[in-house]
Amino acid sequence: MASWLPETLFEIVGQGPAPSKDYYQLLVTRSQVIFRWWKISLRSEYRSTKPGEVKESHEVFLDNSHLQVQIALIFGARILDYVFNLCEGKFDFLERLSDNLLLNIISYLDLEDIARLSQTSRRFAQLCTSDKLWETIVQSACDTVTPDMRALAEDIGWRQMFFTNKLQLQRQLRKRRQRQGSQRNSTF
Repeated sequence: MASWLPETLFEIVGQGPAPSKDYYQLLVTRSQVIFRWWKISLRSEYRSTKPGEVKESHEVFLDNSHLQVQIALIFGARILDYVFNLCEGKFDFLERLSDNLLLNIISYLDLEDIARLSQTSRRFAQLCTSDKLWETIVQSACDTVTPDMRALAEDIGWRQMFFTNKLQLQRQLRKRRQRQGSQRNSTF
């Protein structure tokens, strides 16, 4: 299953904690953890400092507490935990699925489960509120989606349309038709 993984498992770049202006890159491949840094300083003694790099196997990284502390200071404890999991072979395959495939899976969930899933990560929050998902949900909940309904959904959003009650939708569709009719009459 690990052969399905890309060569680069994780990459993050960032600036060191204040007052540092140094830049850092953390790259985790299938076999190595690569930590790079670029010293940024106006001080003359650091102007000729060259970028640095440390490459270690996953096993060596798990025992290198000095490098772990540096990563935690620069990128935070959550990133360090994530890198630990990658080095121990604990991959999040769900996070690696394409958006289209995840949207297809999410569309089969109950509304309550979609709400819970949206709270797990930024990516799932975006997917669970996306128009593409809610268009699928509306189409599966309705017998037919008329062109007027589709146009209204384009204006207000498919999620908003799903949660709007039937009476309000009928009122909005009527207003939309009246506006279109008055626009046609004014162009003649």
